Amino acid sequence: MDKYKKLAFNTMIFAIGNFGSKFLVILLTRLYTSNISPADSSTKELLEITANFLLPIFTFSMTEAVIRYGLDNKYHKGQVFTTATILNSAGLAIMLILSPIFRLISFLDFIDGYTILLLIYVCTSAFRSLCSQFVRAKGMVKLFSLDGIFATLTLFIFNIIFISNLHWGVNGFMLSVILSDLCSAIFLFVAAKLHTDLNIRYYNKKLATSMMRFAIPLIPTVVMWVITGFSDRLFIRYMHSDRVTLGESAAGIYGYATKIPNLISMVSTIFFQAWNMSAIMENNSKDRSHFYEKVYRAYEALLFISSAMLIAGVQIVTPIFVTAKNFGEYGSVYIYTPVLVIAALFMCLDQFLSSIYTATKHTKNSFWTSFAASMANIVLNFFLIPEWGIQGAAIATFLSYYLCFWARIIDARYYIPFRFNGINSLLNTIALCFMCWFIIAKPVFYVLWIILLLAFVVWSNYKALMETAMKLIKRR
Repeated sequence: MDKYKKLAFNTMIFAIGNFGSKFLVILLTRLYTSNISPADSSTKELLEITANFLLPIFTFSMTEAVIRYGLDNKYHKGQVFTTATILNSAGLAIMLILSPIFRLISFLDFIDGYTILLLIYVCTSAFRSLCSQFVRAKGMVKLFSLDGIFATLTLFIFNIIFISNLHWGVNGFMLSVILSDLCSAIFLFVAAKLHTDLNIRYYNKKLATSMMRFAIPLIPTVVMWVITGFSDRLFIRYMHSDRVTLGESAAGIYGYATKIPNLISMVSTIFFQAWNMSAIMENNSKDRSHFYEKVYRAYEALLFISSAMLIAGVQIVTPIFVTAKNFGEYGSVYIYTPVLVIAALFMCLDQFLSSIYTATKHTKNSFWTSFAASMANIVLNFFLIPEWGIQGAAIATFLSYYLCFWARIIDARYYIPFRFNGINSLLNTIALCFMCWFIIAKPVFYVLWIILLLAFVVWSNYKALMETAMKLIKRR
């Protein structure tokens, strides 16, 4: 199959499987804001982020190694899955042994009362991720997408039972995720017959060493991105300011302000699942630079247009997902969302560029660029949050992702050179920033200015989308 057509086909399959499920997850936000207070929502968000922090450390980022080595025909798939599973299990065992130390860390006081659930959450999430990524590495994209729908439906059902009906709050949320991940892992293991790929005799010490060398640099990379989100919430929750309101409730509001930008991340995730496979399989092709250029241009154009449309309609979209009926504090969420939409856009572009490091096995570069971004985020949080509160955290997140973007667009193209229109990217970014200002400040005729800026972003990007669409149509 032609590589453009294969990318389009896989993207379509992932879209079918993921769009409904991702949209349903965002709708769960409305359920949470109806039943969980801003203060408890802050605890819920921090527990999620803590789990995402622990996952790459104690699983050695094996899910990334599974997709990279599983797609490479040089390696036996049974050896890849068995070796990754054993390494995964060893890491999780270490986590359980070290877990009493968590209580000694003062700023992790929100874990009290949730420690056991948190550990189970990490374990079930780890094995679900391992199974789902291996299924994708085996080329079973339809099953992978079906599991996305199945996992979200079970999550939705468990949330209704434990949060809406039983009113278990944060405990109900944790149980819902645990049971959903467990059901998903069992479903994939049975449906994909993964028992045929799991055999102690398949364990390969040499392969384990190679996978660890590939994955170890990715651990701090993933952790750095988690720290970026983690530090935002910790600063808002624990910092003191005489100028703005901070604390648990403010941290909860910020957490829900990040949910609407997930619509952009949703588009990115669907595409990236297909793109990551293509990037690895086409790594040795002669025209890979041209392939990257065409795909990147279309992807960037799609993200800019989607972000502009979401910012323009943020006051309409936000009440659909975040209700202020029971907790009036949620009514201000839309003010902080626009800047976070731009942050999500550049996070998606950072993710695209990271695929170059993954495909060419230069994962150390991924670490250094993300390290610079996370350190910048912490420094910016320290200065901006006491002055501008929640909005300061949003700006810090955007600037850190933007820094990472420029570091990677310069560095990654040394490994796979492709043309990039920096002027167009800068102008579109400025246009989006002005749209954010108009939403927040609401000057005279601000709606007119937003419409004009939206028209500019669409005009400057539609050509790249149309060129790629026509290429796919002609190839078909």
